[in-house]
Amino acid sequence: MASSTRRARRGGGRRSGGRGSTGPGRAARWRESAGTVAVVADEVGFARMRRYPTFAHADHAGYLRDTEDLLHSLARRHGHTSVALFDPADFAEFCGQEGLDQDSAASRARYTAEIAARGATVPYEGQPLGTLVPALLAERRRQETWERAGDLLAGSGSCADCGAPLVRCAFQRAASLLTRVLERTGPGTHHMVASLLTGAGPLTAALHADTAAGGGIRLAEADALVLCTVLAAGLATDDPGGLVLRSSPGETGEWPEQVCGWSLRGGRLHALTEGEVFTAYCTDALTGEPVPPEPDVVYRAAPTIARPACPET
Repeated sequence: MASSTRRARRGGGRRSGGRGSTGPGRAARWRESAGTVAVVADEVGFARMRRYPTFAHADHAGYLRDTEDLLHSLARRHGHTSVALFDPADFAEFCGQEGLDQDSAASRARYTAEIAARGATVPYEGQPLGTLVPALLAERRRQETWERAGDLLAGSGSCADCGAPLVRCAFQRAASLLTRVLERTGPGTHHMVASLLTGAGPLTAALHADTAAGGGIRLAEADALVLCTVLAAGLATDDPGGLVLRSSPGETGEWPEQVCGWSLRGGRLHALTEGEVFTAYCTDALTGEPVPPEPDVVYRAAPTIARPACPET
């Protein structure tokens, strides 16, 4: 299941070679195109797709081998190829909405183009599918979290402080909170997790950041966007949540791994004490039973992070 989009060539030069040309101009155009392959990741989904006669694959293992061969071929031809998850249930819903025949290669290609446009893809760089599929699943979870948090923000109304749309004020305050937390981390490797308990279920977003001794911070902007959106949804809705920061010195090993955290309530981050962080980490969330602390991990009190003022006031 592959989709290919060819970039338009700019300029008014003459074409050469006609429709059937195989000359250097056509080869250059191939190199300027991009392809996307959607993969059915698990046996259950594959079994569902086997109901369609035009889905001509006998077994999942063979299908994955064929998919890897296709990825190699497209990468050689296009230069850039991406991979998306093919969700059979979502595909059936898509075909129903668009009035498409589910048992059609053309419909599968159109669905592939649709999910590629949504952005939940991973670039193919020669890695095996065993590596690609977990990355795809993580990307889809990130996309779904961002969309759900965005829906909460979209319905949050107006800011009580300035009257502007709360979606804008809450997101800017969340970005300011994230910046302040990162500024307090110090050099090292940091993993941050934001969580929110909503009426529709929990939301969780993670961010990895590396802070240099000189103060420079390196992070993935897409992950920062999702985490800020989750924080903003908590600020806008007053749903309870929290932020946990786990830090390590990296390769230097100059200090032990440390954990601190904040609760999110009433539109602000409340710093947890050392005892509160220890209790949170050493209690089973499902049973409430105590669990042993991790070895070589220090639980410490979080620094106080002031509530940002409304950016519109």
